Parts: sequence; C-alpha cells; structure tokens
Amino acid sequence: MKAATLLLLLVWQSAARDEPPVATPGHLQYQRAISVPPGAGQACAVLDAQIFPHAAPSLKDLRIFPSQAPTSQGNSAREVPYAITLSEMVTEETQPARVLNLGTSKGMGSNIVFDLEMPDRPYTEVSLDLAGHDFLATATVSGMNSLGGGKSTALGVFTLFNLSSQHLSHDTTLPLQESTFRYLHVVLSVSAAPGTSAAGATRFAPAMVEGAQVPPSREAQTVYTTVATVSVPTIGALAAPRKTRFDLPLPLRVPVERVSFDLPHSYAANFSRDVKISASPDSTPPAVPGASLPIETFSGTISRVHSTQAGRKIDEQELSLPATLGSNLQNSAHVWIEVENGDDQPLPIAAVRLEMRQREVCFDLPAAADGLTLYYGDPALLAPVYDYDRLFVPSEKPLAAELGPEQSNPSFHAPPAEIRPFTERHPEVLWIALIAVICVLGAVALKSSRNLGLKH
Repeated sequence: MKAATLLLLLVWQSAARDEPPVATPGHLQYQRAISVPPGAGQACAVLDAQIFPHAAPSLKDLRIFPSQAPTSQGNSAREVPYAITLSEMVTEETQPARVLNLGTSKGMGSNIVFDLEMPDRPYTEVSLDLAGHDFLATATVSGMNSLGGGKSTALGVFTLFNLSSQHLSHDTTLPLQESTFRYLHVVLSVSAAPGTSAAGATRFAPAMVEGAQVPPSREAQTVYTTVATVSVPTIGALAAPRKTRFDLPLPLRVPVERVSFDLPHSYAANFSRDVKISASPDSTPPAVPGASLPIETFSGTISRVHSTQAGRKIDEQELSLPATLGSNLQNSAHVWIEVENGDDQPLPIAAVRLEMRQREVCFDLPAAADGLTLYYGDPALLAPVYDYDRLFVPSEKPLAAELGPEQSNPSFHAPPAEIRPFTERHPEVLWIALIAVICVLGAVALKSSRNLGLKH
C-alpha cells in the first residue's frame, strides 16, 4: 500500500514539475512584419487567409515581439499582448415587431394600415411577413414615439413585391435609415402584379399582414475577408450543360463562412438561380461515379430583380449565401459550387469568392519599439493569457496596421525536445503509471478483504 501511494505521488510530482513551453521568436517558423502608421494607442491588423495553414489551430501560437527581439533561448524578448476580434461583435438578434391597429384606411380605397411596436434599439430594416404572392405594394412609412396623434416623421416610400409567377424573387423589406422610433406607422397600397388576374386582388386584405421582423442594424452587420476566389468555371466532360460549376481547393484550417458571386456591371438581366455548395477532403467531384460523398452540402438561391412594373421601381438583389464549411478545419478541402441554369443561358459569372468573417489582431503600440513582428508556427505552444485580452475594449478608430507577406523565420531553430513537458512528450507514461497504481490498489484491497474473511 505504501509503495502504491509513493508511486502515485512520484507521477503527480513529475507532472507538476512540467511547465508549458515558453514562446521564443527563434522557435516560431514563420513571421510577418507589422507596419503601423505614426501615432499612439490601439492598432489593429486584418488577419488574412495566408496565416491559417501554418499557424496552430485556433491561432493559439500567434505572438507579437519587437522586431529587434533576441531569438535565443532566453526570455528577454517581451511579448506584446494582443486580442483577436471577430467581425460582428455586436450580439444583436432578429426580433419581432408587434403589429397594432391593423385595418383599412378610410377614404383611401383598400389601403392596409397598421402600426408596428419596435424593439428598444436602433434598427435599419423591417421585414414584413406578407401572405400571398404575385403582388406589388407601395409602403409609406412614418415614425413616432407615441401612439394617438403625436408628432410623426416621414421615413420614406418603398416598393414591395412578390413575382413568383414570373419565376423571380420577392422583397418585403423596408430599408430605412437608422432609426430609434418606438412605433412605425405603415400604409400599404397593394395591387396584383402585371400579368396576373386582377380578380385576385380581393386577397389583399389586412389579414395578409402576418407579422414583422427586425434584423440587426447595419452597424452590427458582418464584414468579410476573401480567402479564395475562382473566375473560370470548370469545363470538359464533367461539365453539365444545365449547370455552371466552379472548383477550387482550400488549404487546411482556413475558415469559410460565406460564398459570394460577382457579375459584370454590364449584365442587367433579371434572374433567380438555385446554387449548391459541396465540400470534401476528396478532390474527386461528387458527380463522378465512385466518388466519396461530400462531407458538407449547402444550397440556396441567388437572384436579382431590377425593373419597373405598374409604375413602381423594383430594385433587389442577393448575390451571396451563408456557408459555414467545417471539413476544412484540420484538413485541406475541395469546394464545388454549382449554379443551376435550367433551360436559361448560364449567368456570366465573373468570379466566385469564398469568404470568412473578418478577424483582426489588436494591440497597443509599445512606447519604445522600432517595429513589430508577428510570429507563428509552433503547434506545441499554448494559447497566451493576457490581461489585455481579458479587459479588451475596442477603440472606435484604431490605427490601421498591416501585415507584410509571410516569410520563413531566418533565425528559426527547432526547440530542444527536453524543454518540452515530459508528460507532453510521453503522455502514455502517465496513463500506464496510473493504471498500474489502480491495479496495485485493487490487489491490496482484494487481499485485505480475503484476510478479513479468514479471520471471521
């Protein structure tokens, strides 16, 4: 029993003596110079896709040192604390707006009128939930802070539409300037879309207003960074005539959170096309017989409607799709984007872009530093723990820093194995020792129970 206890204490002390590796510039394989305009205070640099394949997962090995930092094994190089930000830090969510006083206006034909009780925050859009299809509507909107005849402010006149029978999209969103009015008053003038039966207008009654949603303010919307782009569609035997397909590889660990399409400025046609996005570590296209199934598949629609119908201007387009790809986190991936053309002519797509939410590394400029360098490329490093990160408050106007091109660290030398924690280099030893201790303790307990049985 004493021997087992002693063995357990030795293993525990061995693990306790291990310390995590210290970040040293000479032990990091890659570097990028940081250029900052003159000034003092907080600075931020955008992290592009180039950094992810060579950095450790979750960017835990990123370190910033003064450019003249010593590269020896010593610890005289002082790290510059930093924080990594992710675009759309504002955690607003889409919220409902309560519909009040729904009815028809007097003396104004069959206009639908109602009030919306808005959430207590700034907003820039209101999406109306309108039942029905094949209609055009003019929405006249005003804002007020109290109901019952108080002062109101005109916010604009907007065109809403649903053109399902024309195989086009719909738009029932009120695009406002940023507002904080407690209530919105809406007057809807609805009519049947051109080419549809006017008899169906009887369906445009107050009951078609089923609700309203308030997305996050545009001030809180996401900024994206391009991580990969392709401009030439795939051609050859694998290309299907009713589809336009784009193929592109993606390096490991590069996050993708949106796919966007660029069209030439000269292209003015209206369209609505379904899009399918597939991703897999296997570079064989999913359509090829025998190919492995893609790990992830997303679908959506890109569309554009620019026209004037019944004297009302319609201007709406959606050329991007949310697509969070996880198969590329720890492996390189291959991505296929297919646009379904049906019997229509293929869209003249100029480029397809894979994008990630913008990430920035922010830091305070040291007072006496001649320059700064970002180092990375040591997967054994643990993520740093800085007070700066825990207490970080983003500046409204930080200095715009820029990262130079990635370079191999000319002073890199692999860290000696002995400075790595023993338990990290030989994790199996700890488990073997613990199992041995458990077995010894079990044997001692079994022997003690037998001896007690014999005495009785």
